[in-house]
Amino acid sequence: MGKVTGFLEIDRQVHKYQPASDRIRHFREFTLPMSDKEVEKQAARCMDCGIPYCHGPTGCPVHNQIPDWNDLVYNGDWDEAIRNLHSTNNFPEWTGRICPAPCEEACTLNLEDIPVAIKTVEQAIADKAYESGFVRPYPPEHKTGKSVAVIGSGPAGMAAAQQLGRAGHQVHVYERESRPGGLMRYGIPDFKIEKHYIDRRVEQMQGEGVTFHCGVNVGVDKPVEELLSEYDAVLYCGGSERPRPAGIPGADLEGVHDAMPYLVQQNRRVGGEDIQSVAWASDPILAGGKHVVVVGGGDTASDCVGTAFRQGAVRVTQLDIRPRPPEKEDKLAVWPYWATKMRTSSSQAEGAEREFQVATLEFIGEDGVLTGVKCCQVDEKRKPIAGTEFVIRADLAFIAIGFSGPAETGVLSEFGDRLKTDVDRRNSVNVNANDRDYKTTVDRLFAAGDVRRGQSLVVWAIREGRQAAHAIDEFLMGSSVLPR
Repeated sequence: MGKVTGFLEIDRQVHKYQPASDRIRHFREFTLPMSDKEVEKQAARCMDCGIPYCHGPTGCPVHNQIPDWNDLVYNGDWDEAIRNLHSTNNFPEWTGRICPAPCEEACTLNLEDIPVAIKTVEQAIADKAYESGFVRPYPPEHKTGKSVAVIGSGPAGMAAAQQLGRAGHQVHVYERESRPGGLMRYGIPDFKIEKHYIDRRVEQMQGEGVTFHCGVNVGVDKPVEELLSEYDAVLYCGGSERPRPAGIPGADLEGVHDAMPYLVQQNRRVGGEDIQSVAWASDPILAGGKHVVVVGGGDTASDCVGTAFRQGAVRVTQLDIRPRPPEKEDKLAVWPYWATKMRTSSSQAEGAEREFQVATLEFIGEDGVLTGVKCCQVDEKRKPIAGTEFVIRADLAFIAIGFSGPAETGVLSEFGDRLKTDVDRRNSVNVNANDRDYKTTVDRLFAAGDVRRGQSLVVWAIREGRQAAHAIDEFLMGSSVLPR
């Protein structure tokens, strides 16, 4: 905890943003950092709540010891706070930027709508770690002689690789794209997290002995069976990237796209890469001077909104089939769990028009080119209401309604029925029912992250990678000192 009476004396304060009129002119991060003293005051608000739901199963998936490092920051012991935070989270500078902060929802002070600014404090600690030189290689003192291949370098693969490398195993990470990071690099816009934070971690891990092989599409360029013959264990962290089928007529019109190729293209532009790639190749998709419609109400849809504004879109409309949520939730009914309530992302606040309880009936076009989106209002069961149809002008439309599992080509296609999938988890790779050893139905092949769990948060991917590393270390050595 922080100061005993801090929550009574100090108002909640979080990062402020650059004005929308300024930040839409660039793709850099736009949060304005707080001073150390301001952060220490926010950490002081952590109260002696008895049961800290913030880092329990309802709050932080990686079980960050939030009251502990709040107390350390409040007392000015930033070095120990950094060590404490890194003991549970390999990449807090990532989660401090892009995690939706279920910990703050679970904070006891959220019963009064003034939770501790946990996410702000976490990002400050992580950034201080770079300033103080804490983020440097920590190679193992002893090598085990065992080797592990990790397929995929997203948050799950990176977390597992770092943990296994520090346990003394020889670790090789295979990445399909030209640079490590997975959809952390290519799917999340730079204005939410700049990619040098990924590059720094890659450099750290290389210094710890982890080897990265980029431009290798395992299951296509290199068979998984070959990896299984070369390594003692293989961990599959391929993510969940198959777009959920929308089934909307007219989706084949020019100007209608799935969300991810659009985001990947722009991230490649910002990173100075060729937008053409093996996995995401398509003609340039640009929103400048266009009327844009985004179908979907989640984070990916919001990222499309922010990207479109930065490219110069004339108008951006976001369609959500769900009812408009209440401005305030019933705390006694939902706390400490994540509540359904009206939330406005920074991208939506840049000028998006939001339509709730609206279904997309059809994409309309002329001569094969998109001109509009036909919509209608729906009832509580999401059934169209007769007579409520309307058309929104659209030169460009993005479908962002989620993902339905890992890519069908590559690892899944190589093993066929040998690698069992779980239909209830969006066709994700199935592991043993106890969810503790992360073994698949293929001998010595493990799976973790969205490829096993289904589409989820970065913080869950880090948790899965850490747990899988523990399971693999125990499998190889008989026991493990790696934390779960």
